[in-house]
Amino acid sequence: KALGATSTVIANADEPDHAVQRKLMLPPLKQARIADMETGMRSFARARVNAIVQTGGGDICSALAEALPAYVLMHLLGLDDDALSSVQRWAMMGGDFLAGRLNEQQMQQVFVESAALMDYLTKHFDAVQVRAADERGESLTVKLVEGVEAGLITREQATGILIILFGAAGESTASVLGSAIRVLVHDTALQTTLRENLRKNPALIANFVEEIVRLETPFKFHYRSVKHDTTLCGTELKAGDLLLLGWSAANRDPAVWSEPDTLKLDRTKPERHLGFGYGIHYCIGAPLARLEVRVALEELLAGTQKITLDTSQPYAFAPSVFVRRLLHLHLQVS
Repeated sequence: KALGATSTVIANADEPDHAVQRKLMLPPLKQARIADMETGMRSFARARVNAIVQTGGGDICSALAEALPAYVLMHLLGLDDDALSSVQRWAMMGGDFLAGRLNEQQMQQVFVESAALMDYLTKHFDAVQVRAADERGESLTVKLVEGVEAGLITREQATGILIILFGAAGESTASVLGSAIRVLVHDTALQTTLRENLRKNPALIANFVEEIVRLETPFKFHYRSVKHDTTLCGTELKAGDLLLLGWSAANRDPAVWSEPDTLKLDRTKPERHLGFGYGIHYCIGAPLARLEVRVALEELLAGTQKITLDTSQPYAFAPSVFVRRLLHLHLQVS
């Protein structure tokens, strides 16, 4: 049931349900709360970078790009500290589920893992709910528990939101971070510029993150249904038609962006891309994702003199029609 609920909560929910669910999720994602996470986030990223530097390289996807979002997700939801490896695995599972290319055996494995995730989150939700109100803390899970107790959402919807967050807060951020590092290893001049400006002009890193989200959008498209007969750019659409909205195409629109295929650090309002969606369904965790990627890149650049691609182990993307995420990216570092 909870897995079925993921199709009707937060990202895909209509009003008035969407507004209720979004309001419940906002307190743990306020700017002040996000800022409080930075110290722990930075410490985790630094330790991961130091470990890969000590070995002279390795797969930055598993070591950092996937691990940091999993760490943040654990703290956001109030999960046990020893669950990192499981959370990291489950958080990267959405692309597999939506790959469109899995054989029967692979699909069966995805269903097994999905059931394990649902069981884990259901038990976590129940464990939080039985605590006294003053012992629950302030995690996002607590806010969902309070929403259920207040009759604002159902238990099934709450668990569905938790499941959605694994992909939304995990895989998408891992995608952006992996893509950013891939760009850096292919552009040593850009890498040098950002490293030299870590203290002199730290805003460059933030601008770089926005350009990566614009050019390397983590989700290739989102689907929307047409509510009324209409015409879009000369094409007649009927109520009930399904559209696939290609964010990458919109983010490279020459009517909006000068030199749309070029990564530029000096764009005016670089954040106006559609990489985090638009309107009422604009990504509620966008500020957190931006911070995670920025912190990880700052720690990676500060902790190294040079990062290059390990050409003996070519990188590869997840074979998904929906998600653009690197499966692995092996680096050599000094």
